[in-house]
Amino acid sequence: MKGFLKYVEITTKITSFFPFIMIIVYLLKSGFEIDITKTAVFFLSMLLFDLCTTAINNYTDKKELTVSKRIALFTIIVLLFSSTALGIWLVFLTDISVLILGIICFFCGFIYNCGPIPLSALPLGELFSGLCYGFFIPLILMYINVPSGFLYSFKVGSEIILTVNTLELLKLILICIAPIFATAGIMLANNICDVEYDIKIGRYTLAYYLKNKALILFKLLYFIIFISFIILIFLKKSFIFSLLFFIPVYKNIKTFEEKQIKEETFITSVKNYILVMVAEILCLAL
Repeated sequence: MKGFLKYVEITTKITSFFPFIMIIVYLLKSGFEIDITKTAVFFLSMLLFDLCTTAINNYTDKKELTVSKRIALFTIIVLLFSSTALGIWLVFLTDISVLILGIICFFCGFIYNCGPIPLSALPLGELFSGLCYGFFIPLILMYINVPSGFLYSFKVGSEIILTVNTLELLKLILICIAPIFATAGIMLANNICDVEYDIKIGRYTLAYYLKNKALILFKLLYFIIFISFIILIFLKKSFIFSLLFFIPVYKNIKTFEEKQIKEETFITSVKNYILVMVAEILCLAL
């Protein structure tokens, strides 16, 4: 079991858990009832697919596996089948819109880790990981728990009709800036630390193209997050308390700027992710 959990990198799943918790809090504070069945099915599908993509990534990267190749492949098949089955069940509980969003997420998950040139080996990794974890998870979770048409409605017939509640969708996007950019921060920090090794194996990530400017982008990601918190103060006054988290976040940024060593300073990006997400969740809960 210990080898399995290490193989699927269970400790890295905070990028799935925190956006999930964030939207649950947002829904409850907004007066919506949580549909336990839909939410549980989505959570399990989301988690199993996240574990699956990590397992695929570790398998195709030919890293030193913590389990045998046979068990690794069996794990991938079971996780993929289970997450797909749960995803189909969720579609039956909801509508075609969830099917479309699910297909997008599954597609992004596979092209991120698989294929001749996966997205993780290109300067697109930060963008796709940020959007998938930071926006699509909250979007699907909110959609399945609010009344039909609250965010948007999608009808397919002789015509395809998409109706969007612009105000509510903009509010959701604003709330999602923190998980989007904090997730991108983890990915960018990882690529900065691995840039020399990545070049040797033919991976040309954003850190390779930006060179020293990658550290500027790393800092900018968190500044954008706190700008979004300042804007959110006008919607919910409790977000004033989020600014208290700026000091520890900035200290972590400075630590990473001084030294980019995977074993020593990469953890600062994870700490910053936790800090900004805890800040947002607490402010939404107040």
